[in-house]
Amino acid sequence: MSESEENISGEEGVTHPKPLAVVLLSGGLDSCVAAAAARRDFEVALFHGNYGQRTVARELAAFRALAAFWGVKRLLEADLGFLGRIGGSSLTDTHVPVPVGEVEPPGIPPTYVPFRNSVFLAAAVAWAEVLGAKALFIGANILDNPGYPDCRPEYFAAFSRVIELGTRPETEIAIHTPLIHLDKAGIIRLGLELRAPLHLTWSCYQNEDAACGVCSSCRLRLKGFAAAGIPDPIKYEHI
Repeated sequence: MSESEENISGEEGVTHPKPLAVVLLSGGLDSCVAAAAARRDFEVALFHGNYGQRTVARELAAFRALAAFWGVKRLLEADLGFLGRIGGSSLTDTHVPVPVGEVEPPGIPPTYVPFRNSVFLAAAVAWAEVLGAKALFIGANILDNPGYPDCRPEYFAAFSRVIELGTRPETEIAIHTPLIHLDKAGIIRLGLELRAPLHLTWSCYQNEDAACGVCSSCRLRLKGFAAAGIPDPIKYEHI
């Protein structure tokens, strides 16, 4: 049976196509698990945004590796480099240091990229409307990123209203945030349950060869794997 078909109970030999979902896939751990969750009930199209981040080449390589692993052919790699030129984040401005340690500073952290999720969602919704997709998946979670204003459940509820008002009357695209209330260990456990290829993901904010092991993203990831009781499968420069 192909990825786009599923058996309907009680109708032996009859298959029906799965609905289509667009998944925002950065190449990171969270977006990988969100994509794996989407694949349970949807055929998936994978969206990746390059926004001038420090590790743009490595994240794109991870995105392509994940797409190849799942055999997904419907892909969009969007050039959103203007976000990098705008700056305002340690992920895009090399003059702003990336935080180290497990916890970022209180308030809006320096890794917040101004309005990034809104730009990503807007581009993904445009593609989803053209494709006739019924859902949009994003791997946001509020526990790991409490200072990010665009990772809150109420933000996604508001953006759902924007989709309703800003698309064709017949368009129905629901935003799914399957990780929104999970911590990193919970995300990893879900990924293992879904057989997600976590070894292909990339989370480091600074390096593109071996993960640095000291930035806030690396430390959070390592802490999550430790809490889940399994080793992280990627290579680190420092642990």
